[in-house]
Amino acid sequence: MKNLFLLLILQGVLLSATLGEIEVKGVKVPFIFEKDSTLPIGSLELVFQNSGSIEDYNQSGIAAFTASILNEGTKKLGSVGFAKKLEENAIHIGVHRGNESFSMELSSLMEKFDEGAEYFKELLSDPNFSKESFEKIKLLKIASIKKRESDFDYIASVGLKKLRYKGTAIENPAIGTIESLEALTLKDIEAFFQKHMVLSRAVVIVGGDLTQEEGKKLAQKVLSTLEVGKSEPLVRFGSLEKSERVEIIKDTEQAYVYFGAPYYMEVDDKDAYKSKVASFILGSGGFGSRLMEEVRVKRGLAYSAYARTSLNRSHSHFSGHLQTKLESQEEAIKIVKEVISEFVKKGATEDELEQAKKFIIGSEPLRNETLSQRLNRTFKEYYKGLEIGHSKKELEMIGKLTLKELNDFISSHDEINKLSFSIVTKK
Repeated sequence: MKNLFLLLILQGVLLSATLGEIEVKGVKVPFIFEKDSTLPIGSLELVFQNSGSIEDYNQSGIAAFTASILNEGTKKLGSVGFAKKLEENAIHIGVHRGNESFSMELSSLMEKFDEGAEYFKELLSDPNFSKESFEKIKLLKIASIKKRESDFDYIASVGLKKLRYKGTAIENPAIGTIESLEALTLKDIEAFFQKHMVLSRAVVIVGGDLTQEEGKKLAQKVLSTLEVGKSEPLVRFGSLEKSERVEIIKDTEQAYVYFGAPYYMEVDDKDAYKSKVASFILGSGGFGSRLMEEVRVKRGLAYSAYARTSLNRSHSHFSGHLQTKLESQEEAIKIVKEVISEFVKKGATEDELEQAKKFIIGSEPLRNETLSQRLNRTFKEYYKGLEIGHSKKELEMIGKLTLKELNDFISSHDEINKLSFSIVTKK
């Protein structure tokens, strides 16, 4: 019965996507496509690899700043004029900065998709790199940073990054700092755009009510405005290998406790599916998780307690957080250490494994309801170096996972005991 349930889930939600390539200016650009005639809509996304916040280096916030200024439309039409043209035609173009990549996305009704591609092309060839737009974004970014001075979750999170990834681009807040933004110039933004928004770093993702050939032609039209450029290998960052602690003193009524540890696993590891299950049981499964049960339910030390593993091409780590009363701060930290240590030593229970399987497999349709979700899943498979359709196989492996296999895996990752803490608290 369980196997039948799993089969129905897999057949119902995992539609077919294809991976190919298109050639532009002599560069073979990866091309991901999925046809979906459910609605008369189209989607075209450009993802530029190794172009996100990890490229900030000594210019913290430059990737996010570039994304924001690209959302200001073209220099010819200006922010208002460009936005008006898109709105009149129900066309959406959005630019987003990730940690490792930078993406630009177009979506519209199919009857306006060709027109949307023209606007997309105009944005790439004539971005609004004006002094007025630059100063506007800088003002908004600095105001946002100042607003976060009272966001203690953000402060504790940034403190943990600085502690665990000191000396790397990852330690920098993605939005930047007041000092780093004030030092930025319009020429810096133009240089970042010219270096990273190039064919050699691009991946094209197209989906909707169109043929693959139509999608390729539109993509080639949009990409034709880009320079060839060059790609660079992605740097792999190591994390802190010992336990450290930093306290950030603020006028707060409760303690904000953020913790993290190294995690020795890469995105294409054959045991990544076991990591997903273990993480769910330990801290990312909501009220059923170990941390929530021990910290909130049994002891009432926090409203919530959360922990997860994060696998990226540039870095991997284990992290979590909770809020607690100032007077309960040390007890909460002690319990977190004990729960994680116990989990590594003794592993999960049969009941925890079954509950995790039911949730992960049962919620798969919700994670793949929309075309955008499915295209994103396919891109992640490609980006991680996995075969297209790996998500289906991963669910099958989770369904067959035994308690011994899971607990052997958990015990092999005792590095998550090397916990460091960043705590916003009161003197």
